[in-house]
Amino acid sequence: MTTETHPPASLEAVLQRLAALEHRAEAAEARVAELEGRLPKDKLSLVLFSGDLDKSLAAFIIATGAAAMGMEVTMFFTFWGLSAIRRRKDWAGKNLMEAMLQAMSPGASTALQPSKLAFLGAGSVMLRQMMKQKDIASLEDLIDLARESGVRMVSCGMSQDVMGIRDEELIPGIECGGVAMFVGEAQESKVSLFI
Repeated sequence: MTTETHPPASLEAVLQRLAALEHRAEAAEARVAELEGRLPKDKLSLVLFSGDLDKSLAAFIIATGAAAMGMEVTMFFTFWGLSAIRRRKDWAGKNLMEAMLQAMSPGASTALQPSKLAFLGAGSVMLRQMMKQKDIASLEDLIDLARESGVRMVSCGMSQDVMGIRDEELIPGIECGGVAMFVGEAQESKVSLFI
């Protein structure tokens, strides 16, 4: 049986290897710190594009549920989704196209219709009645709960401009923002949804 023997390393060689290892460890620690800064935060970013009652309900149920779990929540309302946070129609100072869009769209969350089986408004009445019978929160209750829970609600400024919706037509406490604001929030979020 032969055993290989290695000549003892010189002290200088050992110190050089230790210095190289220390340098590699510092580089690895710096990289870990950089990557930790990129990890998503305990946040939910949600876009509500739809103006349908059932989809708006789903968005607010998810948002309030996430807030109850301690997540930071941002809801971004764009195009038809603005109807969920609208409180009234204001006709003053609107051009013909804005007035036509306003006439065809709901003036408040209470006027939203379901995405299926609307039946000229009967579907909304039936859905709301069934929810009430089963003691399920209404959309308006969920909106209030979201506000109380600190859910950040942001309207799309561009969509408001296109559709002729002014800030005063929206429920109080709504911020106005743009796509850069939403993308910035989404980059930091563990969960991003589009409804």
